[in-house]
Amino acid sequence: MKHTHNHQGNCRDLLGQLSDYVDGVLQDELCMELERHISECKNCQIVVDTMKKTIYLYHSTSSNGEIPAGVRSRLFSSLNLEEFLKPE
Repeated sequence: MKHTHNHQGNCRDLLGQLSDYVDGVLQDELCMELERHISECKNCQIVVDTMKKTIYLYHSTSSNGEIPAGVRSRLFSSLNLEEFLKPE
């Protein structure tokens, strides 16, 4: 049986909450919904894992708490999350 990924709108909505999820401040109900979705969606698993690894690498190698605007833009662009970039 072949599984097709047909809930892209749901992916976009849930990934909009990704920052709060990774930061550990997402409401419990939304957190459970996001985790359930991630467990079933390989594409979203990749996005979450990549973001977690990026944050870890940044924190382990940076002495400055600010992400340069260009780096942030390139990261979000490579993850196809440009719409979530907030004007700084």
